[in-house]
Amino acid sequence: MKKILFFALFLSFINPFYGQKNGSRAEEIRKQYKIPELAYAVVSSDSVLEIEVLGFQRYKSSHKAKINDIFRLGSITKTITSYIATTLVKEGKIKWNTKFFDLYPELKAESNPEIYNVTLQDFLTFRAPIPTWSYGNETPNQQEIKGNNQEQRYEFISWFFKQKQIVSEKQEWYGSNPSFVAAGLMLEKATGKSYESLVQELGKKLNINFGFGQPNVTDINQPWGHDENLKPEKSLVNYKLNWLSSAGNINVNLPDFCKFTQMQLQGLLGKSKVLSEEEFNKMHFGFPEFSFGWYSEINEKSGLKYSFHYGNPGTFLTKVYICKDIDKAFILFANVQSEEADKGLMLFLAELQKQYGG
Repeated sequence: MKKILFFALFLSFINPFYGQKNGSRAEEIRKQYKIPELAYAVVSSDSVLEIEVLGFQRYKSSHKAKINDIFRLGSITKTITSYIATTLVKEGKIKWNTKFFDLYPELKAESNPEIYNVTLQDFLTFRAPIPTWSYGNETPNQQEIKGNNQEQRYEFISWFFKQKQIVSEKQEWYGSNPSFVAAGLMLEKATGKSYESLVQELGKKLNINFGFGQPNVTDINQPWGHDENLKPEKSLVNYKLNWLSSAGNINVNLPDFCKFTQMQLQGLLGKSKVLSEEEFNKMHFGFPEFSFGWYSEINEKSGLKYSFHYGNPGTFLTKVYICKDIDKAFILFANVQSEEADKGLMLFLAELQKQYGG
């Protein structure tokens, strides 16, 4: 009952005028770019300026979109992992310069020497020189990785670090999912808690209901993801999603993700009671191009600086763009992954940014 009342109270703060301001344009884009369900929001640090969820949970179905529909975040999960890590560093549970093999010495002997000195900070800022790996990789397979969820992640990273393949040339940063898998394992070891527990604890503090995996696995009346051919993804458990939990497996509804995004904006503006403005700025902008879970760039048209991330986990698309200089953030979710849908979302994002001075 308390949760229902809170949600009603949350919606009551939304200005009805803004709530409909760009809804018709969003619907045009949804139809034109073949997006079954499109959800978007514009927020400031203390207000939800617009929020809309349009379309259908499944292509060619009568299941209409709902405000509390859940979407897979994909790689935006990395921003949540990085925030949890930052709070744990603040609490003294772990240090930025803690090396992976300080916590897992038993894995060192058989691992690639190239990563012996890699730290938590290296993993969370993509500065660890390791190759990419994602859902589409064929090896290892389910038979090679045993145990419960935590044990599987441990076995996976053990296998990954044994591989002799290293990156072919030195780069400024290396966008590799296993970096965040390793970071998640470090947080588990430092706290004695599973990654899932750490996320749920954060959710409790922020009054956010974080989940994991495909939304339609636990509830078929939630959105189904779609591939580029608009084929719905069946409600099956994908074991690889668990291996990549701290890199790309969190799901959440749009109103709840607004809260997380507003918390980031508040922190960047020095309004957080948990972390300092300096700590938030380090998280978003501490390194060129990619910091602790956040990309950064200068908008070519406005000249304003943004921190952002996006998810493309196969059957969903998600985007969050934050501009602290104008105290605005833009969030877009879709339950399909295709080049066409991505073009539509980026077009709509540009229109929203222009409208709100970003």
